[in-house]
Amino acid sequence: MNAPLHGHIALVAGGTRGGGRGIAVELGAVGATVYVTGRSSRAGRSEMQRPETIDETAERVTAAGGTGIPVRVDHSDPAQVRDLLARIAREQGGRLDVLVNSVWGGDPHTDWEHPLWEQDLDTGLRLLRQAVETHVITSRHALPLLVRRGRGLVVEVTDGNTARYRGSFFYDLAKSQVIRLAVAQAAELRPHGVAAVAITPGFLRSEAVLDHFGVTEDTWREAIAQDPHFAHSETPAYLGRAVAALAADPHVMAKSGRALSTAGLHREYGFTDTDGTQPDFAAYWATALEDQYGPLGDPL
Repeated sequence: MNAPLHGHIALVAGGTRGGGRGIAVELGAVGATVYVTGRSSRAGRSEMQRPETIDETAERVTAAGGTGIPVRVDHSDPAQVRDLLARIAREQGGRLDVLVNSVWGGDPHTDWEHPLWEQDLDTGLRLLRQAVETHVITSRHALPLLVRRGRGLVVEVTDGNTARYRGSFFYDLAKSQVIRLAVAQAAELRPHGVAAVAITPGFLRSEAVLDHFGVTEDTWREAIAQDPHFAHSETPAYLGRAVAALAADPHVMAKSGRALSTAGLHREYGFTDTDGTQPDFAAYWATALEDQYGPLGDPL
């Protein structure tokens, strides 16, 4: 069995659905024990009002070959995060190898229609608290375990790895700040042998996106008629396989501080999506969309 992360301990904060779920499951597929956290569990839903739960994600981690452990945590609450890391330290002998900051929860707070001066300020600031402060809180309590071990990986999940504006002020600010969190953590963690990177998927076929188009993962190609760009989308597993490859790479420190993408990493590591393809939305943009929308921009 190919399980390069057997015995490794990972925390996927925000592993309820989407990219976080894909990462958690694929870390499990290479043998890791994965703590899956979020606010939606079988005990109740978050304000997102989505049906997916951390319990289901953890079960998928175990079915993939790892060990999934669901813990209901609101990552905006420092006390809950502190207790989570104390539990991991207690149960795993102080070991933590991989931290994935994938908390988002900003969909209900994103205004795609109005400029900053016409947006509700409280809503925008709540988006930043949910999508950025949660990452800071989680890293604050998790990094001591990685530093103590003298090795490991921090992954900040974002949207886009260039300076291109993302279409909404607070959304753009949140996703850009997450990349900067990776850069800052990389600088402080380097002397301790711990790497930190940001990573973006391409056009992600999350559960919410599938619902938006009225399709399932089995029937997703039917949505191409609505949006031809959807033909170049990718599953959350593709992002997960990128993170699993990074976590298993003994030379990952060479990438520390960088904003990476599935589009770039698949060429280096050779992983595929669940259907055996290797989607590359950045390459598709360059050939099909750049003339209309301009280049994606310089790397951040």
